[in-house]
Amino acid sequence: MPRPIDDDEHLAREAHRWVALLVSGEASTADADALRVWRRTSPAHEQAFAHARRRWKDYGQAGATLRDTGQLPPWTPPRPMLNRRALLGGSAAAAACAAGYVVAKPPFGLWPSLSELAADYRTGTGEQRRITLAGDVSVRLNTQTSLTIADKAADELKLIAGEAAFAMPAGARRSLAVIAGDGRSTATTGRFEVRNVGASVCVTCVDGEVRVDHAGDAAVLTSGKQLRYDARGLQSASAADLNVSTAWQDGMLVFRLTPLADVVAEINRYRPGKVVLMSDELGSSPVNGRFRIQRIEEVLVWIEQAFNIKTRALPGGIVLLG
Repeated sequence: MPRPIDDDEHLAREAHRWVALLVSGEASTADADALRVWRRTSPAHEQAFAHARRRWKDYGQAGATLRDTGQLPPWTPPRPMLNRRALLGGSAAAAACAAGYVVAKPPFGLWPSLSELAADYRTGTGEQRRITLAGDVSVRLNTQTSLTIADKAADELKLIAGEAAFAMPAGARRSLAVIAGDGRSTATTGRFEVRNVGASVCVTCVDGEVRVDHAGDAAVLTSGKQLRYDARGLQSASAADLNVSTAWQDGMLVFRLTPLADVVAEINRYRPGKVVLMSDELGSSPVNGRFRIQRIEEVLVWIEQAFNIKTRALPGGIVLLG
């Protein structure tokens, strides 16, 4: 019979290999699902993974400090890139530690962060998903969304990244709290959406009431209202165009006087590869339109025709506009 310490060391090595795979940039949605099964094998598995993740996160924070003080050069991809087998064998540790801050926040958003891949629920590019949580709380995840259960006893969720819609059952006796960025949205009835994309968070109350807390400030949203918060603080509430903000739930993308640069950024959330707008002048041009998410490529055709620009397709789903 192996000693308990041997079991602990074995789990620690496995957890380290999982984390190494996640930060490699080669992990897939299937890998994330497999990791979720592994973590739920036993409390010891979950504890080993949490410990390994903390260690790698500490490496990332240390690297960020060196970078900010000018002691670490900007990150560049190691050459040659380590393959998947080498990563699972544990040989990625040195490369990942050298990258440092890449662990917590990958450069240019080229792949999901460690926290996103380790989330309890996650959708890939172009994928949407419905889930039902305890208490009959209905949640719908949009594309590239990561959601984790922050505190099951307190009905507290954390939207790590992406966009999600939450619906509370009628007569709910407990409130639901959703943490996104540095803020918290709390509701006991109705429906609301939280979008955590880029540097700001947008909260929209579709029905009922939602209380939003951020950095000591608070606001209550009623039906049809929304607000944003970011590093500058909590902004004032304004009327929401629900036909635009909730369109993704009907499989649509709706743009109303939306800058072309923002349209391109939104397209990139729904299709594999990368669309690059080559003209800065066109970036502020307004776009009006309604498009089906399942036919996202038609948006590129529309942009080409509407702005009389050329598109160039490259390998890997990369499209150059202009």
